[in-house]
Amino acid sequence: MSEAVATTTQLNPAPLPAQVPARLARMWQRGADFLGCPVAILAGAMTWVSERNLVAAISNAGAFGVLACGAMTPELLDAEIKATQKLTAKPFGVNLITMHPKLLELVDVCAANKATHVVFAGGVPPGEAIKRAKAFAKVVCFAPAAVLAKRLIKNGADALVIEGSEAGGHIGPVSTSVLAQEILPVIRDVPVFVAGGIGRGEAIVSFLEMGAAGVQMGTRFVCATESIAHPKFKQAFIRASARDAMPTVQLDKRFPVIPVRALLNEGTEEFMATQRRVLDKFVRGEIEQQAAQLEIEHFWAGALRRAAVDGDVERGSLMAGQSVGMVTREEPVAAIIAELIAQADAALAARSSS
Repeated sequence: MSEAVATTTQLNPAPLPAQVPARLARMWQRGADFLGCPVAILAGAMTWVSERNLVAAISNAGAFGVLACGAMTPELLDAEIKATQKLTAKPFGVNLITMHPKLLELVDVCAANKATHVVFAGGVPPGEAIKRAKAFAKVVCFAPAAVLAKRLIKNGADALVIEGSEAGGHIGPVSTSVLAQEILPVIRDVPVFVAGGIGRGEAIVSFLEMGAAGVQMGTRFVCATESIAHPKFKQAFIRASARDAMPTVQLDKRFPVIPVRALLNEGTEEFMATQRRVLDKFVRGEIEQQAAQLEIEHFWAGALRRAAVDGDVERGSLMAGQSVGMVTREEPVAAIIAELIAQADAALAARSSS
């Protein structure tokens, strides 16, 4: 979400929510009920992109938009939630990064604005954050392994997202298909949404058949007409193939840096140089690990803004999932969702006729 966006852009009259065929509706009923919308597609929260306009458009079209708080201050988040509520009366979530120094204040902002869902990302949320959020909203957490999934449920998570390494932005080491096989059969207590590399309706059906309540998708929505991403940023996505979205590497195991998947450019090299510089400071004892990690996060926030908002696609960060190869044009959110539903329904029809 861009802190630079100061005005609310009025959308055209919202389209009617997507019409979901009965057999597909039955398959993702648990996820749809949890989200409070007919389409059990949870939108991935993308910093500087998942702001009021895109979030409202996704919710108005029948899926579930999620605001990306990123590094926002509590005051900025408060304004952004209020602005989104002016554009949609449908449910939407708020994504909070667990390492944010004012995490509990951000949770309180969500409470004050009667947010229905809080999504904690970027690590295991503190117990107090979950407790405060559960007092007014449904809590969603990310689980990179079955053991952690069980722990998060015990701590109060109402739903989980399992996100594979094919996703854009910060990623874990395990692929979506492996995570789904590991976690879906053993986690039945809460709805589980599968994420990472999902770009077509057929894939959605396959994960629903495995037991998922729904899916999370981000990259497919970057080039939506309603997205405020810079035209050059969108063009980079449209031109890219899956193999162009590559993860960064960790230079030293003593300094754990979460890999980030993005389209390769000069900004990727600049990050490696930044990581080496911060690593040197860490090794020399000039900076503690948490401060070093935050410095890395600040790099990504600035680099992503340069690309997504300012259009510097050479030196900015082009965070994208491997499903970027399925992004072929700019089109309205409603059209993207309708296409996904049609693909899913066709896949189910093929199964029933075979």
